[in-house]
Amino acid sequence: MSKLIIQIPCFDEAATLSSTLRDLPREVEGFDAVEVLVVDDGSEDDTCAAALAHGADHVLRLPYHQGLAPAFMAGLHEALRLGADVIVNTDADNQYRGADVPKLTRPILVGQALIVVGARPIAKSAHFKASNKLLQRLGSWVVRIASKTTVADASSGFRAIHREAALRLFMHTFYTYTLEMIIQAGKKGIPVVSVPVEINPPTRPSRLVSSTAQYVLRSIEAILRLLILYRPLRFFMALAAVSGSAALMIGLRYLYFFLLGSGAGHLQSLLVSVVLSTAAVLFAVVGVLADLIAANRVLLEEIRYHQLRLRSASDLCKLRENWR
Repeated sequence: MSKLIIQIPCFDEAATLSSTLRDLPREVEGFDAVEVLVVDDGSEDDTCAAALAHGADHVLRLPYHQGLAPAFMAGLHEALRLGADVIVNTDADNQYRGADVPKLTRPILVGQALIVVGARPIAKSAHFKASNKLLQRLGSWVVRIASKTTVADASSGFRAIHREAALRLFMHTFYTYTLEMIIQAGKKGIPVVSVPVEINPPTRPSRLVSSTAQYVLRSIEAILRLLILYRPLRFFMALAAVSGSAALMIGLRYLYFFLLGSGAGHLQSLLVSVVLSTAAVLFAVVGVLADLIAANRVLLEEIRYHQLRLRSASDLCKLRENWR
């Protein structure tokens, strides 16, 4: 039996959740069962009651507000426990159209990918500011370079995830899971594709993007952190190369004046060159150490994957016994 679970991370979404749930399909081609899981991230309103009243099959309530990425991960683990073969993640504010769920699952069903990201028509949408459109294109380009994927809309939360990919994913950031998932998938060799989807008019202001400046700073912070996390040797060696090149240029400048007999008047250049050379060596050492730590993290992630796989396989066997 093939099961699709549509998960919805929520925080104080009682006002919009009913329309989101009504819009979701209850039958999707390629699946014998379609269920809806609402992840209540410590809401202070009636989100949990609204979910149950409007047709959610499962509600996972977190004890306190943890943020979007932890709520997303909690939903993945719960969906795996419930026997999901494919998990579709969507937003509680009804930004994405339920009718597009089959578009997300189709590439997985035909074996084209293990993760599918819905690409919003941002360039044509009147709901996005010009600055936001530019930032979205720029951010998606950076993520494509970092992840070596072809994802068109890196910040889209509308995505489908195969069970095998879900077992391998673990989010280290708290702000948003969207960027890290793509970079992590590219690093682990998980096939990712994009499909075009439509969006509904906004029902409320974005809680993730309170201002353009805040979004830019948080996104830059997230991308830098992910580059250090997943490509530490390359990141620190790049810093070492920049620092070392500057030290070499300034050192050659001092040598030039020294050969002309006026080196005593340019001792500052020699001092700066020494400082930059020391920094280059330190960056290189940190890069090697960080790469060794990253190797241990990969090993721990592999152990975690096998543990989750065994546990989820056991849960799936129990569920299939119940189906019989």
